[in-house]
Parts: sequence; structure tokens; C-alpha cells
Amino acid sequence: MSVRRLSTVQPESFEFSKESLEKAQWWMAKYPPGRQQSAVIALLWLVQKQEGWVSEPAIRVVSEMLGMPKIRVLEVATFYTMFHLEPVGETVVQVCGTTPCQLRGAEALMDVCKRKIGPKEHRSADGKLYWQEVECMGACSNAPMAAINDYYYEDLTPEALEKLIDQFAAGEKPAPGSAIDRRGAAPEGGPLVLRDPSLYDGSRAKPYPLPNAAKEPAE
Repeated sequence: MSVRRLSTVQPESFEFSKESLEKAQWWMAKYPPGRQQSAVIALLWLVQKQEGWVSEPAIRVVSEMLGMPKIRVLEVATFYTMFHLEPVGETVVQVCGTTPCQLRGAEALMDVCKRKIGPKEHRSADGKLYWQEVECMGACSNAPMAAINDYYYEDLTPEALEKLIDQFAAGEKPAPGSAIDRRGAAPEGGPLVLRDPSLYDGSRAKPYPLPNAAKEPAE
């Protein structure tokens, strides 16, 4: 992952909408007095949901609301790849590049994004699409995967991802999930079914002599 920095182009100011402010206050009230800084991730997420990205003025507003040094809020915003630090498109494609996904073909998925959208951390010419490489999102068993607008699309092939990008570009909203219809994190082809009861009812168990067990007295 490259160093994450704020966009060089920033708005003059930021203000929470009435609805977002109510949610921010609700989050802050969840914590004991003096612990409101624990709501920093929640407030940054509300910023992003309202604006589409996290700007420097928004970071200042969050730091003032939480009584938190601005640099600490900046550290959180730049650490987590879930926060966008520049304007993004209507559809955001986040491709996992961590080891399990990389071993399963994440590089090929990124090549699709480069060809269909543009270089890494890039918004398409029409402003509709944006993509970036991110760290592990916890779906390693269904690698490779990508999050598109906060929903997971797993077991992807380059062809499957290309189709998804085309669908989103056309204004469609394809259902999230596995490209091979995997159920949860079950093995490919469906969950294992133990049809032989002896595999789980204990009937195959054999006595095992414990080395420290007391011996029965001789008759």
C-alpha cells in the first residue's frame, strides 16, 4: 500500500447535515463522559456517507466535536482504507490486494480495473467509477474479492469483475455475493454433508488408555 494523503483540492468548509448531526450525537452519547473520542470512526463514516469522501475541513469539524487533536483524526482517516481521501465516483471498486487474494488472482482483477477505469486510485473520465487497492477485508476463504459500494463480490475472475463494472457503469445494481454461487464460506460445490452417522455419532470411538490413569486393583 502507498502512503495515503489528503487530496490537494479541498472544499472551503464542511458542515454535517441535520440528519448526520443527529446520528453523530447519538454515537457520541454511547460512550461515557470523557470518552467521546471513541466515536471518531463512526463520525468519519458519517462524513463519508454524506459527502462521498473525507475532506480536511471535515476532519477539523470532527476533531472539534470530539475535543480531539486534528492530527489524531487525520491518523485514523489515513490509516483505514475504508475512508476515501479524495472525491470518488458513484461506484467505488475496492480490490483486496492482501496475500490470500493476491495468490488467487487479485493482480488480474487490478489489471481489469486499470483497463476499464484507469490507473490505481483513479476516477474514470465520466466520474462514475473509481477504484483502489485495499488491505484485507476478511473474506479470505472466498478470494479473490472486491467491495463495490460497501458490498462484497467474491470468488471473482477477471471476466466476472469486468461484467460487474459494466453493469454498474450502466446504472444497474447487481446482487452481491459469490461469483460461483458459493454459500457463505462453504467449499466450492456446496457445504459438506455427513451422510454416514458413524462419522459423528461416536460409534467409531475406541477406548484409549490414559497414561496417568489409575490402574484397577488386581483380583
